[in-house]
Amino acid sequence: MVEIIGVRFSNAGKIYYFSPKGQKIDAGINVLVETARGMEMGRVVIANKEVDDSEIVSPLRDIVRIATEEDFRQVDENKQMEKEAFKIAVEKIREFKIEMKLVDVEYTFDRSKILFYFTADGRVDFRELVKALAGIFHTRIELRQIGVRDEARLLGSYGICGRYLCCGSFLDDFRPVSIKMSKEQGLSLNPAKISGTCGRLMCCLQYEQNAYDDMLKKLPRRGETVETADGVGVVADVETLKGQIKVKFENGDGFKMETYKLGDFKVKGGRKEKIEDEEEISIEAEGLDEVIKEDIIAEDAVAENVQEQKPHKKNNRRRKRNKNNNNHNNNHNHNKNKNNDKINSSGDDPDAE
Repeated sequence: MVEIIGVRFSNAGKIYYFSPKGQKIDAGINVLVETARGMEMGRVVIANKEVDDSEIVSPLRDIVRIATEEDFRQVDENKQMEKEAFKIAVEKIREFKIEMKLVDVEYTFDRSKILFYFTADGRVDFRELVKALAGIFHTRIELRQIGVRDEARLLGSYGICGRYLCCGSFLDDFRPVSIKMSKEQGLSLNPAKISGTCGRLMCCLQYEQNAYDDMLKKLPRRGETVETADGVGVVADVETLKGQIKVKFENGDGFKMETYKLGDFKVKGGRKEKIEDEEEISIEAEGLDEVIKEDIIAEDAVAENVQEQKPHKKNNRRRKRNKNNNNHNNNHNHNKNKNNDKINSSGDDPDAE
């Protein structure tokens, strides 16, 4: 077992373990630690605690010291310098005409490095920009390309629920979210309703997904035939979290609906009819293509450019091949006509046996 403290360097992000060097440090205290980026100030979120050796990433680094008032003043000065650096970087990006959007600038605590965070549609050549910034600030310059989710976390905002963004308040990492989650939870497939501020599917879709997965294994799907105490009917609706279904029974010229809880019915057969709600879902899903495409635009931008050029070369080869074939056919026809002329001039019938 190893004694550690957990330190976080932003409001939301990963927690890193450090050795307290025998000191008793409570949560909420700021400390200075040495990281791969240099000296940084972080906030203790996990007080002294013993964990198993397997949970430690070796080597476990020690804290430098508990932050002092002088350290807080330096952090405030760094924030002011970050604002000035942001303005200068924006001007240089405009000067070099680089297709990129600057999102944030961060100084390390000891000012040994400046990190510039930006977004772009594809790969960006910023070598000249780095040289220009290094000549102005006379320190190490690092440019990092981030995605739209990271941009939303850095800038911060409020979601459609009225609360501050999850990624900017407590989420330590982004987890995979798929459109399948929205379908299984019975949510509208309107892109405006299931997309977050970043334009991607909302992270909160995966919060209750485990509960839905467990219940969906026990419940039938819409359109399946079930046997109940009232007879055989077709599942018209599934209330997943309540663990119950609505069954439609034929009743003369009309039909009736009854609700049954898990255990009060038995799945009898496959789907016999298609529910109108599912038809609406398939129609709404067609408008979701653009949302899904946006998730891979940045990664496939270069590939798309290559794909646009390939058909052009392929068409050129095809035209060249067709031209060669036409020349070959023309020569063949010419030789055939020439031979026929020779045969006819000799008085022989070319069709005679």
